Amino acid sequence: MANINLLPWREELRKEKTRQFASMTAFSVILTLAVIGLVHVTIAGQISHQKKRNTILENEITQLDIALKEIEGLEETKAKLLSRMDIIQSLQQKRPQIVRLFDEIVRTVPEGIYLTGIKQVSNKITINGVAESNGRVSAYMRNIDSSDWMATPKLTVIESKKETIRSSDFVLTTSQSSPKTEEGEEG
Repeated sequence: MANINLLPWREELRKEKTRQFASMTAFSVILTLAVIGLVHVTIAGQISHQKKRNTILENEITQLDIALKEIEGLEETKAKLLSRMDIIQSLQQKRPQIVRLFDEIVRTVPEGIYLTGIKQVSNKITINGVAESNGRVSAYMRNIDSSDWMATPKLTVIESKKETIRSSDFVLTTSQSSPKTEEGEEG
């Protein structure tokens, strides 16, 4: 029989398989590192893109906050203007009332009474005058009470003077009122 040694062949085959295994392992490691690098670059790009979008959104939010503050300022200005318009409108509506009040004062003054002063604060009217007698002051108060434009007369002071002509100084307070029309509105 022939003597054949198969050991070197097997050893070479093992070395070849070990080399293939090492090259496959190296290729796998390189491929894994490449995939990890690619994933890292992709994620870094996405993070960078999201940061840019966040910056844009923050800038827009800042601009909207400024616009909101301007709107709040405009709303305050609007409220002030509306209140001024209401005041002006109420003054416009009350403007003819003073004329009617003076007309009513003239109509309610009986003979024998002379007015020396009229003062109005808000709806309260203070009337100073001179009367020939206390009865004339009473008649004046009745006339005021029956008036549409004045109400609740109150005599605060009456002083009798005994000079050449008998007379009395008086101070009378009343309040201004407005007659109601048929619709229930002030006229």
